[in-house]
Amino acid sequence: MADGDRAMAMKGDRYVLIVAGSDSSGGAGIARDVETIAACGLRSCLAVTAVTVQTHERVEHIERIAPENVAAQMRAALAANDVAAIKIGMLGAGGVVEAVAAVLRDHTAVPVVLDPVIAASSGQPLLPRGAVDLMRRQLMPLCTLVTPNLVELAILTNEVPAYDEAAMERQARTVLDTGCAGVLAKGGHMGGTRATDILLRREQAARRFEAPRIAGSLRGTGCMLSSAIAACLARGEPMEASIGEAKAMVLERLAAIQETSPGIRSRISTSRLI
Repeated sequence: MADGDRAMAMKGDRYVLIVAGSDSSGGAGIARDVETIAACGLRSCLAVTAVTVQTHERVEHIERIAPENVAAQMRAALAANDVAAIKIGMLGAGGVVEAVAAVLRDHTAVPVVLDPVIAASSGQPLLPRGAVDLMRRQLMPLCTLVTPNLVELAILTNEVPAYDEAAMERQARTVLDTGCAGVLAKGGHMGGTRATDILLRREQAARRFEAPRIAGSLRGTGCMLSSAIAACLARGEPMEASIGEAKAMVLERLAAIQETSPGIRSRISTSRLI
């Protein structure tokens, strides 16, 4: 195939634009996003927000990318490719939040899935408090779906982590009030034999997605879930079907890991870093 023909073929493919940080361990972040989107049959293009030095246990260093560089990466990716959805992960700084929001305002027809990466499992903040406020005010109103876990829900609502589904739904409604089109509150950190996620959308009844709880959790499951949802939306699937398919993919991956070698299982953590 000639170079021009090859370029045309790639130009015709559908892409998911990933706006997130790298993870040197390969367990989460952009590495996990690209892997997941490829498994869904789509291509990825990138806007790197931060380069992290981390193991499977802790974040050792974060090198944040300048906001103008992040915005330039996004605009170049959008100009070069048929971007059918955008997945946002770690942003790292208020200036980056503002820069990403500015780009999104010029591309309002593209569905956006935001995984609000706010803190590492070690407790290290990954987004300053003022930047969390900017996320609520400037970024979330531009998002098709926000996918917080219980810790992120608590930070976004200035409350303690939800202890039951009623509290989780109430906090999710507070996030929905920021202006986003939908919230998928993830109950994976809650107790019980089954894990329940709650989808809230404007003027629609709440929808619950239940799955058996699997002991242990692979790092990067939040990245996997949000990326898979973005990929399904990019293929034109409805929201509920996209979430159902994405959850099935993550559950299958977790079940496969639990059935394999104990050596792999020893690297499993209960929550992802990026």
